[in-house]
Parts: sequence; C-alpha cells; structure tokens
Amino acid sequence: MLEAEGQRIHVTAPLKRQVRGIVVHWSPLQGERVRRLGIVVTTPARTLVDLADVVPRRTLERAFDEAEYLRLDWTGAAPRRGRSGSGVLASVLALHEPGTTRTLSELEELFLAFCDRRGFPHPEVNARLEGYLCDFVWRAEGVIVETDGERAHGTRRARARDPVRDAELQIAGWMVIRITYVRLLNEPDSVAAQLWKALRPAPGALAAPRR
Repeated sequence: MLEAEGQRIHVTAPLKRQVRGIVVHWSPLQGERVRRLGIVVTTPARTLVDLADVVPRRTLERAFDEAEYLRLDWTGAAPRRGRSGSGVLASVLALHEPGTTRTLSELEELFLAFCDRRGFPHPEVNARLEGYLCDFVWRAEGVIVETDGERAHGTRRARARDPVRDAELQIAGWMVIRITYVRLLNEPDSVAAQLWKALRPAPGALAAPRR
C-alpha cells in the first residue's frame, strides 16, 4: 500500500525498516503481493485492509468505489483480528455499496458531503441519462444537479455546450440545477433551500418523470 497523508507516506512492507519521511507498517504479506509494471505492490484486498487503519471512513469508501470501477478483485477485504481499522472496515462493508458514490472531482465530493450533512436523500452519482453523464441524480423526483468547477465548466467550449445539454435534459423532463463551488461555499443555506424545493415540489406541480 502506498498512501499520502499530508506530508507522510505510508508503506506496508514485509521487513522492519526505518526510512526518513516514510511511515513503515511491518506485516507479513504471504500471498498478498503482486507485481505491476515491475513494481511489487499489495493486492487490492490487502490495500483496502491497510487503508482502513490510516484513512477516514469516506476515503475508504472512495477506495472501494475506485476498486469496483476498475473491476479489481478485492475478495478478502474483510476485518482482521487486531487491526485498528477493523471496525470502520466492517461498517463500510455492511453499509456502503461499492461504486455508488464514485466522485470525479473534489467539488463533487464536497457536494456529496453537503447532501449528507443537510439530510438529503442519497442521489445517484455520475449516472448516465439521455446520453449524458450527470453528476447527481434524484431519479424519482426528476432532478439533476451539476456541480460546476471552473476548470471543467469555465472554458468557452463548456459555456457553449452546457446550455445545449441542459435544454435537452429539460425537454426530456428533467429539472437541471447548476451549483458552483463559490455558491456552495458562500451560500449553503440558499443551495439547500433551492434543492429542497426541487425535491419536494408544491402540491399541484407537474409530476416528475420516473425512469
């Protein structure tokens, strides 16, 4: 396992050694090492077990999401006696469905955390609708949220493309809400109020599409 944590690097190694600037976790690795591009690394399952000891829960969930997306074999990623991360690993395995919250940017990750804090129903993340990859989708309510980072959506091409994309989704019956990093950071109450209105329309409003 190789994982950056601030200015520290964590490495799981089969031998006890001290390396300046590197936190070495000694552990037997029989049958849990593979060679990739000439480099010996731990297996996906062992990497997830090791990560559970040193990273926050959400980081571990993201690692499972990525392993699922890459179709890695993480069979054997299970709590182990004496490991400090066994509790969080057991909880993630019980409650998290790998691949369902794979975010593609830090802004998407911030918005997902925002939804959790504000008590919103859990959206689909990076779901494909009408030929488009949509950041967050509440399918039953017919609502799509696009998180607009400056790098991806601040270009001239994006500014020309996004309205066309939104129009096609709206014609298909979806409500599209765009949220920038600045607005999410500076106006969280306004964002929450708008999203609640979208997800809980007033009586008599048009029914959302169900797909």
